[in-house]
Amino acid sequence: MARARTRPQARQPSVLLIGSEAQPFSKTGGLADVLGALPSALARLGWEATLVIPRYRGGVGGVPVDAFPVTVGGASFDVSVHEVPLDDGARALLVECPELYDRDALYGSSTADYPDNARRFGALSRAALEWAARRAVPISVVHAHDWQAGLAPVYLRTIYESHATLGGTPSVFTIHNLAYQGLFESDWLPRLDLGWDRFTVDHLEYWGRLSFLKGGITDADLVTTVSPRYAQEIQTAEFGCGFDGILRRRRHALVGILNGIDTRAWDPASDRFLPQPFSAADLQGKAVAKAAVLARFGLPAGARARRRPLVAMISRMVDQKGLDLLFALADDLPNLDATFVILGTGEARYQDFWTRLATAHPGRVAVHIGFDEPLAHLIEAGADMFLMPSQFEPCGLNQMYSLRYGTVPIVREVGGLADTVRDHAPRRRTSTGFVFQDYTPAALLGALARALRLYADPPKWLALQQAGMRQDFSWDRSAREYVKIYQRAMRKRALADG
Repeated sequence: MARARTRPQARQPSVLLIGSEAQPFSKTGGLADVLGALPSALARLGWEATLVIPRYRGGVGGVPVDAFPVTVGGASFDVSVHEVPLDDGARALLVECPELYDRDALYGSSTADYPDNARRFGALSRAALEWAARRAVPISVVHAHDWQAGLAPVYLRTIYESHATLGGTPSVFTIHNLAYQGLFESDWLPRLDLGWDRFTVDHLEYWGRLSFLKGGITDADLVTTVSPRYAQEIQTAEFGCGFDGILRRRRHALVGILNGIDTRAWDPASDRFLPQPFSAADLQGKAVAKAAVLARFGLPAGARARRRPLVAMISRMVDQKGLDLLFALADDLPNLDATFVILGTGEARYQDFWTRLATAHPGRVAVHIGFDEPLAHLIEAGADMFLMPSQFEPCGLNQMYSLRYGTVPIVREVGGLADTVRDHAPRRRTSTGFVFQDYTPAALLGALARALRLYADPPKWLALQQAGMRQDFSWDRSAREYVKIYQRAMRKRALADG
């Protein structure tokens, strides 16, 4: 099928971002933080940025701006599109289709994914592209995120290859976490309007199954992931999750761009969730936040308790985040001269582990099962140290929040953690935290012990805090790198079509 050779271009470049969740509309992980901030950062650089996500149960707000049927594999769905303005002129489009998205959760129950997730997220890509096809002026580039949007680049290469508006549209695909690969049985292929000619090792087939993630990787013009270190790691057997060979074949099109953080939402000088603002020049408000965290968790809050270091963790409770290492240290943690607060949810065994540990040591360990955004901000502000002993970590955001709030991170040297935290060493002025290499309980405990020793030296600890608070992890920096990728993808497609 011949691809469209010429496409009229708007004076203002435009990007259509497609994903499955975004703050403040929906969230299960860091993807939502990225898609909640990146569109506005791109808009500040002069791009027309439009984000498309599902409108899940409980979604409110927005103005209906379009409605049309979306047909996927013979099944037709009536969708309506609700527009919500974002900061700096960006916008979000929420795709409403109760049959697909009005569910108890985003992706499935606590025990299993929804069996029709292939259709749900195939339809999301189709709805986003159909909306773009109805525009008078073509989109400059499509930016798809994670497996849920992995079919968008595939559809651009197949269904829309010769479309008058979408034909020749370049695409960028971002891997946020390679461990989630969007795997489905092969009989979904015709139910997603894809031919069996795509079910090959060069396209969608992965060990006899259909992979949305592989489709995005193989059919996008360029592939990005969320930190330079992770871009290198995922090309190895250790971190490649079985995709290392696929990614090595596309290594010349693979770029690592470190995620940013929303420096307006995460700013200790103006954070509305804190009892008192603070900055690198005046950390008094951090002590007030620490007292508030201790009180919120029902922990001792006297002068002696406030002098004791407060170690925090905000995380999904899964192996990836190093919970198995902490599980192995159950007898060691309560004997350290520190107080621990944990916020998160995840596997039942780890939720039970922290609950039992808190019950056994009520003056030293406290846990809140679930997620609470205001409490997360308060913990980041009030803690002295932050644990991220991840088995692997594509980018990580909490270590960047921690640095900004003067909370010293203790991390494993992987992925974005290695790119953002510099290990403490005597006379190293660029140190910002504590880093360990081996994925063992002993290595984690050693890093934690080093942090506790330095905490006992207030001037050195203050210097470490202030060094971290001076780092720039703003989305403006990251967005400039994405613009370079968009422009490169546009040039690449123009050369291919010319």
